[in-house]
Amino acid sequence: MNFKIKNISLKQSLLSVMLFALLGVLHSCYSFTGSSLTDEKTVQINEFPNNAPLVNPALSQQFSTAIQNRFLQRTTLKGTKENPDILIEGEITDYSITPTTISSNTQTNPSGGVIQQAQNKLTITVKVHYENKIHPDASFDRTYSDEAAFNSDVSLSQIEDQQVKLVTDRIINKIFNDIVANW
Repeated sequence: MNFKIKNISLKQSLLSVMLFALLGVLHSCYSFTGSSLTDEKTVQINEFPNNAPLVNPALSQQFSTAIQNRFLQRTTLKGTKENPDILIEGEITDYSITPTTISSNTQTNPSGGVIQQAQNKLTITVKVHYENKIHPDASFDRTYSDEAAFNSDVSLSQIEDQQVKLVTDRIINKIFNDIVANW
């Protein structure tokens, strides 16, 4: 086997060293996690009661558990019930299923006619109070809402198993990003 080694000029070596030095300086100045929670150590996330006119009996517990898990698993914050650095609380203010449109999905019935499938929309709205005792200027009160469309022939149990999880995950992502992400 013949190996050829290219001659590396002094200029290329110097450029490589400068590039690594620059990367080291940038890495020490910038946190690639993007988290704005630097000094906060503890969090208290209270239950989100379901105060919507249409009540899904399991939604309050599911949402509260999911948002607690998101913050405790994806941050270094520790859960507490006494004097937290961060308080997150709120309520579910809307849970509705409404007809929306006739979809472009079509079926042919036995007599040869075309049937268009109707769609419904699940909407969930959550009001959030976020209080940061370390950085009070970061505190806020906001309302988050999201929705998912589905065929009208989907059963209520399928909606509650699949669509509710999808919509609550999206809302929790928005809340989490607004509190934790430093974009």
